[in-house]
Amino acid sequence: MAPPLSIGPLDPADQDAVRALADAARGTDGVAPLSEQPLLRLGTDEPWLTHVVVRTKSGAVIGYAQVDRGGADASAELVVHPQHRRGGVGRLLLRTCERDARLPQFSGAPGQRGKELRVWAHGDTEAARGFAAAAGYVVVRELLLLSKPLSPSEPPLSEPPSPSEPPSGIAQASGIAQAPGGAPAGYSVRPFVPGVDDDAWVTLNARAFAGHPEQGRLTTGDLRARMAEPWFDPAGFFVAESADGSLAGYHWTKLHAGVDGKPVHGEVYALGVDPDHQGRGLGRVLLDAGLSHLAGQAQTAVLYVDGDNAAALAVYEQAGFARAAIDVQCGRPASARIKA
Repeated sequence: MAPPLSIGPLDPADQDAVRALADAARGTDGVAPLSEQPLLRLGTDEPWLTHVVVRTKSGAVIGYAQVDRGGADASAELVVHPQHRRGGVGRLLLRTCERDARLPQFSGAPGQRGKELRVWAHGDTEAARGFAAAAGYVVVRELLLLSKPLSPSEPPLSEPPSPSEPPSGIAQASGIAQAPGGAPAGYSVRPFVPGVDDDAWVTLNARAFAGHPEQGRLTTGDLRARMAEPWFDPAGFFVAESADGSLAGYHWTKLHAGVDGKPVHGEVYALGVDPDHQGRGLGRVLLDAGLSHLAGQAQTAVLYVDGDNAAALAVYEQAGFARAAIDVQCGRPASARIKA
């Protein structure tokens, strides 16, 4: 008999139970099973977002999945408690996610079709690969984690980039170009001001990440949810302002703390330049500013970049970053996709 399963919003107790479940899985696997966005959305109740919980007969939460149907494809992340694996819980969650992906993005809206399901496997572990293969899934996207050591005084990046600039995107060095000294003529770099720059940043981010399946969809609510997190520090959030006062680019950094509360590494959390302002050196100046800020507090810098973004990878390798880990997104091969 299948374990009890429930679909719907999570109350505060269930939210805490899912966080504890994720912590237990991370302790066993050495990698977090849920990324930041699903964790921030544990309390979110939207028609395009589904929470799935599997419990024991006594009510303990032993499995969780979240399905986001808000993008071009439906994206899911799931986790099973280490003590309850190989008992069908993962397969139950995946089947439920597959059925959910076929629902309309917005309930009751006409003319909608089901979406292909993409499932994240963080860390690309052997167990996750085996689970995906058994379900008939293949890797459709790779997200690389790059890292580099930071010196106490991080020098500016001096090597010029390739002539072909990478597109805007999360940690993709958008618009990076050689810029002597400070900001290019007509621009200034300053810290982000919460409550003042919120809406302008959301507009800028949407333009810079127009082709990105996750980052480009961030709303003012998503921004403020991150600003409410303990790690948020506006001093590490840099924006480039043009002469007319509009935002042209940004570099948002994040410090990750260890168990003792001290920073263990700093992250190039997101870096983007408005397409209308690329090619003027803003990306390079913003990257320098962020790395200098992180160097005063952490020994290592990390960032995520899509594995097929060759231009961005070349820029970051030139800046001293090297591959440290990988997350993969899996989906059905083209021959097995839904015909809706």
